[in-house]
Amino acid sequence: MSTTRTTVRTHWVAIRAMAVFTLVLGVGYPLVVTGIGQLALPAQTNGSLVRDADGEVVGSSLIGQSFTDASGDPAPEWFQPRPSAAGDGYDAGASSGSNLGPENPDLVAAIAERKAQVAAFDGVSEAEVPADAVTASASGLDPHISPEYARLQVARVAEARGLAESAVADLVESRIQARDLGYLGEPSVNVLELNLALAELEG
Repeated sequence: MSTTRTTVRTHWVAIRAMAVFTLVLGVGYPLVVTGIGQLALPAQTNGSLVRDADGEVVGSSLIGQSFTDASGDPAPEWFQPRPSAAGDGYDAGASSGSNLGPENPDLVAAIAERKAQVAAFDGVSEAEVPADAVTASASGLDPHISPEYARLQVARVAEARGLAESAVADLVESRIQARDLGYLGEPSVNVLELNLALAELEG
């Protein structure tokens, strides 16, 4: 009889402990952390969403996206991102790199093909094409390109939109993000934010 009571008491203690910890850690803690995030860093907490001039959400400043025409080809009137190995390209549900080594023949061939395509698309020599224009990031979702790649696209974008090349060039320079804390990483340009500014520039 005492054994049965002990067993029942032990199970009841375990159930109460599970209920308490579920409420504290499964409900209370997430609510507190979410509340702190909404108060201290609301933009980051909500996904670093980017909105257009009409207030519509068009993406996230943390996730890259493609800018293509109806046929799926790069649209000349937009700045283009770096290649993506995530799914069919910039698939946020399939983040990944190519996982190919620098001497892999498939990667070497893909880089050569991309370099030729970028050079033809932007009307420059292949020697001028920067590395980030032909290689995917480790996540496949990098929203940034180098200032060099952004500058390379200025003439093509300006011509496609009928804008002064100097105005587009100035826009690029104004969108260059410095190294984090002044020394971490490299200067970069967020493609989505640059293209939104481009649309506003055109009016």
